[in-house]
Amino acid sequence: MSTRAVLTGVGVVAPIGIGTAPYWRSALAGRSGLRRLNRLDATCSPIAVAGEVTGFEPATWMTNKLRVQTDRWSWFAMAAAEMALADAAFKPADHPNFQLSVVTASGSGGNEFGQKEEQALWAEHPSKVSAYQSIAWFYAASTGQISIKHGLTGGCGVVSADGAGGLDALKQAWRLLRRGSKAVLVGGSEAPLSPFALTCQSTLHTVYRGQDPDRAYLPFSPHAAGFVPGEGGALMVLEDRSHAAERGARIYAELLGHAATHDAHHHTAPAPDGVQLARAITTALASAGREPDDVDVVFADGAGDPDGDAAEAAALRRVFGPRLADLPVTVPKSAVGRLTSGGGALDTACAALALRSGVIPPTAGADEVASLERYGIRLVTRRLRPARLCTVLVVARGTGGFNSAVVLGSFE
Repeated sequence: MSTRAVLTGVGVVAPIGIGTAPYWRSALAGRSGLRRLNRLDATCSPIAVAGEVTGFEPATWMTNKLRVQTDRWSWFAMAAAEMALADAAFKPADHPNFQLSVVTASGSGGNEFGQKEEQALWAEHPSKVSAYQSIAWFYAASTGQISIKHGLTGGCGVVSADGAGGLDALKQAWRLLRRGSKAVLVGGSEAPLSPFALTCQSTLHTVYRGQDPDRAYLPFSPHAAGFVPGEGGALMVLEDRSHAAERGARIYAELLGHAATHDAHHHTAPAPDGVQLARAITTALASAGREPDDVDVVFADGAGDPDGDAAEAAALRRVFGPRLADLPVTVPKSAVGRLTSGGGALDTACAALALRSGVIPPTAGADEVASLERYGIRLVTRRLRPARLCTVLVVARGTGGFNSAVVLGSFE
């Protein structure tokens, strides 16, 4: 059985576009989706700027009965799953359902649904709590709902590793292919803009506390003042290469390697030396059979705070040495915010689109000269079509010390 894994479908729900094509157009244009919070239930938030998904209509993707049973985070995942299947021209009913699987990542679960029901519990009476509370908030709810809707009865699960979860889910999906699955819906989504979720995030000293969306979330910038939270994510169809070939599927990219490490340093701050992040990158490259010189672009994590950016820059210097100054680095999430577990998945989808089109999207709001002077990193500030774009490194970190790296390659 082949263990080569390829991406054949992409579905996106993001602050700069719902659907792969709208998202990709906005990403290439460097269009930002960061704005002042506009949701009525977040007007008193200590965080003023976020990457909100606008124009999303749940009724387009699910019945009203299912909508009231689930959280906004699961709505995004179910919509992205539908898009990914359609994009891959993959009809689950045409395949043995026990060969089809689902793996999603979640960092906060159904926090908005949970907050409303907890308010009902304390302000009214236990009888006022929805019967769906027990399943709507749970981290695995999106995986379960996608599995039920599409009849996917293979290995199904959820990964929780904060911002690194979206990449770690890809490795778990790859394991399922090795164990006999033919296709896996994989990715992550998040909707952490409820009052409760925003209050939790506001306790981090690394969050942006200003009011200006144009000055918010500036990774690898001397003016960086913290990250901006966002919502959304992506799901993809990861397929056994031989199975994809048999059905004549279009292929975006091949998943070549993955590795994950942990800093074991601090409950929120990353290790400043970047040693464990560098180890994740070098191990991922080794598992892909690639050398650092083979990497054509890095989709960086981009913490957006001075300490986090310095730690990532240190890790990249450990891996790439002097070449880092000439290696294109991009942080497309600067246009949408940090989506927790949806972030790594969206970056992977973006990297696959870049490989397919041969174009690297820019880092919104970046200053190429300043990032090079301060961190030795050459940020892509406008869409770039390099002479070679065959190998992409995607890096993700999660609060608490999670590190993850994925290597994607153009399909040949």
